[in-house]
Amino acid sequence: MDNFSAYLSCFLLLLLFLSDARADLPGSWEILVSDAGVASMHTAVTRFNTVVLLDRTNIGPSRKLLPKGHCRYDRNDALLKRDCYAHSVHLDLQTNQVRPLKILTDTWCSSGQFLPDGTLLQTGGDLDGLKKIRLFSPCDATGLCDWKELDDVELAEGRWYATNQILPDGSVIIIGGRGSNTVEFFPPRKHGAVSFPFLAETEDTQMDNLYPYVHLLPNGHLFVFANTRSVMYDFTRHVIVKEYPQLEGGPRNYPSAGSSAMLALQGDYSTAEIVVCGGAQYGAFLLRSTDTPAHGSCGRISAVNENPKWEMENMPFARVMGDMVMLPNGDVLVINGAMSGTQGFESASNPCLNPVLYRPDQPVGLRFMVLNPGTVPRMYHATANLLPDGRVLLAGSNPHVLYRFDAEYPTELRVEAFSPEYLSPDRANLRPVIEEVPETVRFGGSFDVVVSVPLPVVGIVEVNLASAPFSTHSFSQGQRLVKLAVSSAVPDGDGRYRIGVTAPPSGTVAPPGYYMAFAVNQGVPSIAKWIHVA
Repeated sequence: MDNFSAYLSCFLLLLLFLSDARADLPGSWEILVSDAGVASMHTAVTRFNTVVLLDRTNIGPSRKLLPKGHCRYDRNDALLKRDCYAHSVHLDLQTNQVRPLKILTDTWCSSGQFLPDGTLLQTGGDLDGLKKIRLFSPCDATGLCDWKELDDVELAEGRWYATNQILPDGSVIIIGGRGSNTVEFFPPRKHGAVSFPFLAETEDTQMDNLYPYVHLLPNGHLFVFANTRSVMYDFTRHVIVKEYPQLEGGPRNYPSAGSSAMLALQGDYSTAEIVVCGGAQYGAFLLRSTDTPAHGSCGRISAVNENPKWEMENMPFARVMGDMVMLPNGDVLVINGAMSGTQGFESASNPCLNPVLYRPDQPVGLRFMVLNPGTVPRMYHATANLLPDGRVLLAGSNPHVLYRFDAEYPTELRVEAFSPEYLSPDRANLRPVIEEVPETVRFGGSFDVVVSVPLPVVGIVEVNLASAPFSTHSFSQGQRLVKLAVSSAVPDGDGRYRIGVTAPPSGTVAPPGYYMAFAVNQGVPSIAKWIHVA
């Protein structure tokens, strides 16, 4: 055999090896929508099993027209004074069809959260949207629900790159934003915006305190993380209760953002663990350096402990702009992002196509599992959301000022779904089906859930509540998973099992609203039923 043939044989063997290795990694991908018409910068799943996809308005033509007679007129828009293009769409998960929605003011880098009645609150943005409050009251796929922009009330301060979090009483706190080192509430309160100096203290020369990571702790206070620092914040008295140790490894928030999640609340709900992973190196944003390696370190902290400390470990890949999605079984999916660069237009490269699974119950060093890579780069302005069937919806990615399809990393209009390993065919016999569940439960109340399972149940079937967060800029605002107290599954005839369940004790554990209720059998979740916790 000559040298060329030998090299060719080695190359073909390497390709075969890589192909087999990829096929052996857990998880699978599918394209749901080949052209949604908009690149979703913000995404939320509604209780009607529909999805709201939202971009910004001052971006020029999208690929989806508004219905005839519904054009938007804005003499201050530098690109389109008469804008007949949709910048938000409504996706039906049953048919994968999209319907255009009309948004009037600029939603660029805004924030959102579902209210207790299932209405999506959407706040702030840029330009004419800076102080705007918008509402979307969802409907089923046959309805014609659309955005409503409030004219009789506005935010006390402009909110661009802010974070929203629903509170135990069902109101929403809105924290920060560019040039806004304050907090305020919806519905609005008499005192308007309240100073929050911690945000000013965490700002550096490239900001790094925007879109702060906010988690409602089960003790009723907020965990707020910005740049490298974090505090426990009493939002009723507007005081810092605790300051946590600094997290090493560089900045973690916009424009250097990694991501963050609060692990599943369970047991007596007296503890809460926060994980913060990834980010860009300081200076990458200032230099617009697309090839500066991201960092892959993760910190984990027990936020309500007396003397909490960060426990450090490394992800298999460095990652900036990754999303952390709480899965129904308590694992965390880390997906999207890039291995080099930073957030911002034209500022990243080397997309991280491999998701990884974070398994909180494993020891340090064994928590991360590399999953099957995708093929669609999803970097700046991409989103990730848990779906009621257990898949994860991926949308967006637009690292350009306008829509651009001729670039190395083009504006992305495809919508995908990633199926974790628990949805693989070899686990289908373990997958429960929820046959009976109440539509509404009260705090602390007892109720029954009836499930059916192809194979006999061995062990405990969990009943877990997953919130529907507002996903934007590598963080899911309001994300929460609550593992409810359950009894053993008791046979109920015809392959059915009855499970006694206790609802969350209070709004500090699960703020009022609609949740996806999953039955989880040996790590395999059912299709969720929506349940109202009140």
